[in-house]
Amino acid sequence: MTGFEYLLVGLAAVAGGAVNALAGGGTLITFPMLIALGVPAVASNVTNTVALCPGYLGGTLAQLKDLRGNEKRLWLLAPAGVLGGVAGGFLLLNTGEHLFRSMVPFLILLAACLLAVQEPLRAWIQRRGNHARSARAHETLIVVPVGLAAVYGGYFGAGLSVIVLAVLGLVLDDSMTRLNALKQILAFCINIAAAVFFVFSGQVIWSIALVMAVGAIMGGVIGGRLAGWIRPVVLRWIVVAAGTVIAVLYLV
Repeated sequence: MTGFEYLLVGLAAVAGGAVNALAGGGTLITFPMLIALGVPAVASNVTNTVALCPGYLGGTLAQLKDLRGNEKRLWLLAPAGVLGGVAGGFLLLNTGEHLFRSMVPFLILLAACLLAVQEPLRAWIQRRGNHARSARAHETLIVVPVGLAAVYGGYFGAGLSVIVLAVLGLVLDDSMTRLNALKQILAFCINIAAAVFFVFSGQVIWSIALVMAVGAIMGGVIGGRLAGWIRPVVLRWIVVAAGTVIAVLYLV
């Protein structure tokens, strides 16, 4: 890659880090940029996952206090998340470049749709929590859907938090704050597991990953400072629109 292309990757990572800090969906910026610069699809996804993984740490640490009382659930669900993340990574590396590239527009479109329903989903879970809930299946059954969500997270990952939150909201009887904290740490576990697996895959382009990691950290700081100036819902819909356009262009 040329110096100018590294600059484009860095700027995309800064934008992605800022978007993640404000509204989520930064992968819809960084991943298409790598594809557009000619990086193979599987290597783009692997490198993107490894580079952006540290960004999940800040959000996870910020919500640790809200996990009090959820330790048993975490001990139950975290292993499912880790195993699912590794399984998803294994599927990705064995999909094949041609097949995965043909899936790229559909994966981007799915991620855009998940981002679009994020706030309505949160509102629905909040309303659901304010009413008496009907009898539920035993909580241990949630391991299966969380594990399946983790497989998706290891395979592609964009929109993972929305899927995990939906699963938790359907099965667990708890406040939105505590469910969100549990979702955050599960997403962190899934991404870390997939990233560690990818480190030994030989598919990570380390020069790009380093540039992206630095850019994403800078973007996260910038996003945090812009939090009072930019409405997350507006930014989220901009990212959704951009992701939809990108998916259509790749499909065409």
